[in-house]
Amino acid sequence: MSKVVVVYHSGYGHTQRMAQSVAQGAGAELIAIDADGNLPAGGWETLDAADAIIMGSPTYMGTVSWQFKKFADASSKAWFAQKWKDKVFAGFTNSATMNGDKLSTLHYLFTLAMQHSGIWVGTGMMPSNSKAAQRNDVNYVGSFSGAMAQSPSDAGANEMLPGDLETARLFGERVAQVTQKFKG
Repeated sequence: MSKVVVVYHSGYGHTQRMAQSVAQGAGAELIAIDADGNLPAGGWETLDAADAIIMGSPTYMGTVSWQFKKFADASSKAWFAQKWKDKVFAGFTNSATMNGDKLSTLHYLFTLAMQHSGIWVGTGMMPSNSKAAQRNDVNYVGSFSGAMAQSPSDAGANEMLPGDLETARLFGERVAQVTQKFKG
């Protein structure tokens, strides 16, 4: 069985709910980046031992949170030793607006994965883009690069839409399936 890890930062709880859904789909272990941008004890070792790393960050000002950036910069030690080479990578994000420049965040995560010589996995989901589509449909936000969710700025994490959380769960399943093919 492949080992999948979800490493994420969540400022207000929305990205944490996404991370939980992704982890549920992937059968993954969760590693939360704290408010100071640090991993818990043993976090680096867990990431080094993983077959797949799924990264998550809210989209703030068109990119990852500073806490996630601190983690990314600290991963240069793993990069230098090529500890994450040929691991499977994927990413997800959430923002308050429908667009919110979430794609910039996913591009950042993709670039970080490529810096680590990783293998990127997209959603593999068709978008819900017909006239009959409803906001709660799977992949309503319409991302191929990674899972995206939208949560109004005045909505709590408990108000996230089930369709966005289901998209995250299915995304986690896909990453686990692809990882099994590569690392099985």
